[in-house]
Amino acid sequence: MSDNRNMILAIVLSVLILIGFQYGYDLIYPKPAQPPVPAQQETVETTPTALGTTAPGAEPAGVNIPTSGSTTAPAAAPSPLAPSPAATRNSVLGQSQRIPINTPRLHGSIALTGGRLDDLTLATYHETIDPKSPEIVLFSPPATPDAHFVQVGWVGSLGAGELPDSNTVWRADGDELTPQSPLTLSWTSPSGLVFKRTFAVDDGFLFTVTQTVENGSATDVTLTPYALISRLGTPHTGGYYILHEGPLGVFDGTLKEIKYKDLAEAGTIQQKSRGGWVGITDKYWLSALVANHDDGITSRFFHETYEGRDRYQVDFVGAPLSLAPGITVSAESRIFAGAKEVKLLDRYRDQYQIDRFDRAIDFGWFYFLTKPLFYFLIFIHGVVGNLGVAILLLTVTIKLLFFPLANKSYVAMSKMRQLQPEIAKLKERFGDDKARFNQEMMALYKREKVNPASGCLPVLIQIPVFFALYKVLFVTIEMRHAPFFGWIQDLAAPDPTSVWNLFGLIPWDPATVIPHFLNIGAWPLIMGFTMWLQQRLNPQPPDPIQARMFMLLPFVFTFFLASFPAGLVIYWAWNNTLSIIQQWVIMRRMGVKP
Repeated sequence: MSDNRNMILAIVLSVLILIGFQYGYDLIYPKPAQPPVPAQQETVETTPTALGTTAPGAEPAGVNIPTSGSTTAPAAAPSPLAPSPAATRNSVLGQSQRIPINTPRLHGSIALTGGRLDDLTLATYHETIDPKSPEIVLFSPPATPDAHFVQVGWVGSLGAGELPDSNTVWRADGDELTPQSPLTLSWTSPSGLVFKRTFAVDDGFLFTVTQTVENGSATDVTLTPYALISRLGTPHTGGYYILHEGPLGVFDGTLKEIKYKDLAEAGTIQQKSRGGWVGITDKYWLSALVANHDDGITSRFFHETYEGRDRYQVDFVGAPLSLAPGITVSAESRIFAGAKEVKLLDRYRDQYQIDRFDRAIDFGWFYFLTKPLFYFLIFIHGVVGNLGVAILLLTVTIKLLFFPLANKSYVAMSKMRQLQPEIAKLKERFGDDKARFNQEMMALYKREKVNPASGCLPVLIQIPVFFALYKVLFVTIEMRHAPFFGWIQDLAAPDPTSVWNLFGLIPWDPATVIPHFLNIGAWPLIMGFTMWLQQRLNPQPPDPIQARMFMLLPFVFTFFLASFPAGLVIYWAWNNTLSIIQQWVIMRRMGVKP
């Protein structure tokens, strides 16, 4: 009776821990709020300046332009571009003349007022599995509540109106930006400085921006190029410890990842390097600024509280450039804005010598295993045509690769199971004397030439491969919206079925009232059953409390994995099934009753 009471208590405590974890996590890491912002409120922002120079006259609200000598710049004039809760994205886009961007993979526009890249959607990625659903929005103009944009320009010690700013109206030499037709914007200052910005885009997600300045004035001029990405509001991240979402960059060969909350505490983090890149990453999407690999730059991660919301910025400034009258100088940088496709990032890394650009995908510590596993998975997918089937075949391949090690482990466990009756006798005889019981049990192992730890080493060797495959299935965009069979139409989303509506037989969505970890679908149940069945084949621990805790694991993991991507749950269930088959065959060969 006491053991049953303890078992029930353990189950209840496990459920309470799961519930407490979810609600505690929501309290510690709440979903970012989107508070209303007063319409057309004037704001004062700072603009990027080089050491000892002044800023342009007016920049977008909530932009802090980088400096090469200090972390702040003189305040600029008030800007009318503060976000308004009533201003929709489409209404803001319609307020200025724009040049459309049209590529096989990108749609958007560049505003002639300001000359910023602030309107971009991903043509081949949609919000849901419905191909008619809206395209993923990556960039939005400064005046929108979810502003996210790229800005390039120059700073220098010139008089008012001599440098282009957010109010500058540029002249375009074309009516569309496509991979075949670059777009050049031009503007001439009152003193005769001729500024040009040439945007070129490839068939993927990479822009090349070339800024040129021709000194048509009568005096020497020194200018410094800059580029920045600004993002208003803290994105709602998945909150997974195994995945980085937030600012990141590579400086002199070193990858630097910064959490949103750490940047909010620090305010400003500055880094000098030769070449490199900085950006802001989500699980699947990336916006990044890439400097030429031989240019010396000063990069910065920046945070401020703007209109009651967090604003994040990554930027860099180059070296000052001197222009005598009649001289022309140029500065080139690249902008990545799109999906983190592994093959595409690898291509850009090699083609443009962008150091560690593929590390924008968080492949983790076992990177040297994760990348080969990913490419092998994609190879299988190319053969069978279904990513879910490719996962099953990859799991079989890994099982075959580790068959000798796993075989040794299961043989050891089968021998342990053969000794269970003898161990039970020892427990009955020495149960009250744990020290004597353990001593006699180890003597039994020695007589029968059984090493209790021999089954652990093969498992430990397989752990890096398991985590590498886990990373592949979790972080790669190739899993997103990839169908399997039946009700699984998105391997990157949780199983859409639920026990609470009898797996869809009742027309009701339990997710509206039931916590996600209690919303158990069919595949988490299958996974839990296979885990329970596998445990039944393993030798039971001699300690009753330990044995009951092991009995709880399938129950706990069923709830724990309920909200995980379906591809991971299917992999786990299939891996358990293969292990059960292998272990059952070995036990039968050794004459051990399963």
